[in-house]
Amino acid sequence: MLAFHASALDGVARNPALPTPLLLCLLAFDGDGDRPPRDALQRAGLPESAVVVILAHPNMRARIDFAMSARAESAQRARLADDPSPKVRAALAYGPEVYDPRTKVAPLPDAVCVRLLDDPAPSVRTALLDSPHLAPSFVASMATHHSSAARRRAVRAWEILPPGERSALLADPDSEVRRAAALWECRRDARVTAELLGDPTFAVEALRRGLLVRADAERCVAERTHLAALAANPSLPADLVERLTVDPDEAVRLAVSLRPELDETRRMAIDFTVGDFDRGDGVQWVRDGLADPEVLRRAAVSSHPLLRRAAAQSPHLPPDLLRLLARIEDPMVENRLGIHHPDTPEEVLMRVYARLGGTFSAWMSETHPRFPREGLAARYADHPDGNYRRLAIRDPAATPALIERLSHDPAVWTRQAAAGDPRLPLHRLREALDVPEMAFSAGANPALPEDEIAAVLNRAGVPA
Repeated sequence: MLAFHASALDGVARNPALPTPLLLCLLAFDGDGDRPPRDALQRAGLPESAVVVILAHPNMRARIDFAMSARAESAQRARLADDPSPKVRAALAYGPEVYDPRTKVAPLPDAVCVRLLDDPAPSVRTALLDSPHLAPSFVASMATHHSSAARRRAVRAWEILPPGERSALLADPDSEVRRAAALWECRRDARVTAELLGDPTFAVEALRRGLLVRADAERCVAERTHLAALAANPSLPADLVERLTVDPDEAVRLAVSLRPELDETRRMAIDFTVGDFDRGDGVQWVRDGLADPEVLRRAAVSSHPLLRRAAAQSPHLPPDLLRLLARIEDPMVENRLGIHHPDTPEEVLMRVYARLGGTFSAWMSETHPRFPREGLAARYADHPDGNYRRLAIRDPAATPALIERLSHDPAVWTRQAAAGDPRLPLHRLREALDVPEMAFSAGANPALPEDEIAAVLNRAGVPA
């Protein structure tokens, strides 16, 4: 098979206009021991007839791809729980690899997770416990499981566990479970914090979030023990906080400056430095409150760059705070708004795209539902930068003649975008199928006629 034929086939697998009969042919194909294209296996809204073909596919990798589909319904994927291959069951247990924060994955049904948790293959059990897609209720249900690894995972649901189960985990026969539980309980229990401070492995986390007695806090300040962690501790006495605001260590002063109880006058009087690429991920009280209006307001209106950057990660910012952050000339704030907020203003998205073309943040901006479309053809069709000429194709007013012209553009990304646009004249679309770097986009073009789709399958050796 010629390389560009395979590329066209991959495009057809993604094509939203692919008819079900041809989709079934593509899914059933197992030429030379290769699986069907991943995009065919991971399409959204697969009909039941297609799911049946995938579940029984002789190629294990095809079933693995379906098990890890972010577009498939969780109930459909769950039917692989009885798959004979532990590799498939492990892929199902872990779930989709998701890199786009806007993609939401529904967890597997609890009953299926229970079965996978007791799977005879250790790799399946490990994959489930490592999964980022478990429902909080299921995580909490593992607190009484016979597996110590499951109980250790259940600790992450600490806030919703009943008091009796918390006590049992704190006294668990497994030392790792006890330590994991103690790192949560220390937030409200000074005795547990004191015990953790005696273990070098956990002392830093205990200092950062544990409930401290004054004697331990004074000793750590006097001995300069992990002061940057201590400076973030919510229970640190006010006079010790004041001492750390003038500490000679810049990292300590920065940590103190992020404390939630400081008013803006006191916060901004601290001598701290924030790097251009510091994102504010370590501001725990803001991370914990990304859905809390009061927390978001305190962080967003602050003059502290890291607090604003931390708040910009929330998709729950109300309109007034979104407008406020959108006016701040901080590239990191703009990047985060473009990735996380559904109503990010067009001008912010364009600034991110202009500044970071070709990066993940620029891609997230361009694929944002509010990224501008109208007027782009007039503004950018003749721009000297191919990245901007490509934007002209997004304009609903772009004519077929312009789309065809851009399909011959010197910039490959622009040519590819034009090849995937349904306004591209049919004769040029047919030509693009035979151009190696354009074949994928042409195959995915929803205007590709059914007979041309069938011809792509035929050229690739797929009986249609």
